[in-house]
Amino acid sequence: MLKVSNRVTSMELSPTLGMSQKSREMKAQGIDVINLSVGEPDFRTPDHIKKAAFKAIENNFSYYSPIPGFVALREAICTKLKRDNQLDYTPEQIVVSNGAKQSILNVMMSVIDKGDEVIIPSPYWVSYVEIVKLAQGVNVFVPAGIEQNFKITPEQLEAAITPKTKAFLFSSPNNPTGSVYSKEELKALAQVFEKYPDIIILSDEIYEHINYVGKHESLAQFDSIKDRVVIINGVSKGYAMTGWRIGYIAAPLWVAQACSKLQGQMTSGASSIAQMASVEAFNGDQSCTQEMKKAFKQRRENAFDLLKEIPSFEINKPDGAFYFFPDVSKLFGKSCNGQMINNPTDLSLYLLEKAKVATVTGEAFGEPNCLRLSYATSEEIMTEAISRIKNALDKLN
Repeated sequence: MLKVSNRVTSMELSPTLGMSQKSREMKAQGIDVINLSVGEPDFRTPDHIKKAAFKAIENNFSYYSPIPGFVALREAICTKLKRDNQLDYTPEQIVVSNGAKQSILNVMMSVIDKGDEVIIPSPYWVSYVEIVKLAQGVNVFVPAGIEQNFKITPEQLEAAITPKTKAFLFSSPNNPTGSVYSKEELKALAQVFEKYPDIIILSDEIYEHINYVGKHESLAQFDSIKDRVVIINGVSKGYAMTGWRIGYIAAPLWVAQACSKLQGQMTSGASSIAQMASVEAFNGDQSCTQEMKKAFKQRRENAFDLLKEIPSFEINKPDGAFYFFPDVSKLFGKSCNGQMINNPTDLSLYLLEKAKVATVTGEAFGEPNCLRLSYATSEEIMTEAISRIKNALDKLN
């Protein structure tokens, strides 16, 4: 019998990409849909970065790139880590990939064997779960609700550790919640990890530049665990370069070497042109990241003021990224013209149909009471979207 592999059939489709696709299809049919489902800055890539790409083309950077990335880019990443994070890495510890998602997959496939447990704080980014499954690992979730600002405690972390625990995977700033761990909170987690020297720690820092409460803090800053921390980062969010597909790891040398070996048999090196543009992103004028963060912060303020007026939403103010993640459980059990809302998936579909606003169900992120809304769009569009949502919710009883 001809069929696809169990590996593929056991995977879930990405709910975020699925909802975005639905909204695009509706737009193609002439339907006025506002898309709040996509995790993508609406800004254009800064001109100085685009010019670096043009220059790379003119200089014939059109051949295969080294598997772990051009030395120039890996050196630029090391410079960035020292400048922005006070962290020392060598180019040999950096592996550049086709986006941060591949970086995470590379690490998981390199360190996880069948049956190994991976601790993931919940809510989590949708792809974490499927990546662990691809690596034949076992997901172990640690829930943290809105009442604790979606951040786990050291006690919760330690309670989840077993003899089978091999890795810990989390993000700060977080997608989908926007929560940001403080230095003190990270130190408390690090003190737990000090007791368990065989656990690899994956720190997804892709939203580093979109932080409204101070400077970015990384688990890699703690010397007692740094030799087990793998930083995941890239250019997509901070530099509005989602389509350029450049992510990277900064890792212990043995992890970097394993990831490079694996990548050599999968995709080889990332786009040569995108890499040279990324060199400029890291080495060039950094004011663009601050300008975008300022705009996101203003959007957050405006949208928060509007969203908190919706009585059926329990909402906190996120400290980073560009998402709201309200608890919508007060709406469960309500209906409109026979359309029942039993969970956030029902609500997300209802809002798409009635309000013409695309959101993402919290169930996709491991939280069955919440809904994710992206404010990576203009204030005008966000205001209209929230107005539509409010009007649609008013029809529920």
